[in-house]
Amino acid sequence: MVNWFVPLAALLGLIVGGVVNWLADYLPYTARLGLPSYPDGTARPRSAWLGLSAFLLGRRSSPSGAALSLRHPLTEIGVAALFAYIASESAQDALRAFFLMGNVAILALITIIDLEHRMILYLVIVPSCLYALLGAALLNERLVPNLRFSDYLLGGAVGFGLFFVMYLGGLLFNYIASNARGAPITESAFGDGDVLLATLAGFMLGWQALIYAVMIAVFAGGLGAFLYLSLRMLIRGRYEWFTALPYGQYIVLGTLIMLLWRAEVLAFFGVRF
Repeated sequence: MVNWFVPLAALLGLIVGGVVNWLADYLPYTARLGLPSYPDGTARPRSAWLGLSAFLLGRRSSPSGAALSLRHPLTEIGVAALFAYIASESAQDALRAFFLMGNVAILALITIIDLEHRMILYLVIVPSCLYALLGAALLNERLVPNLRFSDYLLGGAVGFGLFFVMYLGGLLFNYIASNARGAPITESAFGDGDVLLATLAGFMLGWQALIYAVMIAVFAGGLGAFLYLSLRMLIRGRYEWFTALPYGQYIVLGTLIMLLWRAEVLAFFGVRF
């Protein structure tokens, strides 16, 4: 099966990556989808529906000069690479592989929208939670041996609870900081979308792996904030306090690592579930 499954998965990943780009271009603005288009709204020719083909064929820009960003081909290549990896690791269980590929596509879509628009859409999160729970119910131990459906339900509850507490803490911090500086702070470090994303992560992973995903997210978030502050100071010589940074990508990173490399991470910490 490996001989054909891996390249087929890579090809599927390119197509799914194109779909992810297409949804990311529309959903932050409207639930009504149109054909793939350039940033100025001009419809793309079919040969440019994929970002990769648009770049390779010299059709990156519309007649007015509105160009697709590098996000389009990079997303397609990244999703294709992850799909190929999943196929190589789950060659004997195609159903499990396709379910994991669906999770990867969901996480890619959430990450793009969060990075570009600083929002996590209910329109994406709610169906994704249902998808994750359906897979956990139907595949169960085929996903992770010895894990029960109740572990995934508890994972969602733990994810919601942890990040809801952080969300409330962010609101309290904003209230105190706003009074201290005499001006309202409208952006919070954690939004309700992050709470729902953590819930989704729990449904995808189960409570055991979620704990490690949160640890990864916290450390990655701290490193990301440090790098951002350092670059900001280097380029502009100053940093504006209370600038809210998107956190969703760090939750996605932790979720993706535990989704695909759970055994390796747990073995590193000497843990067995």
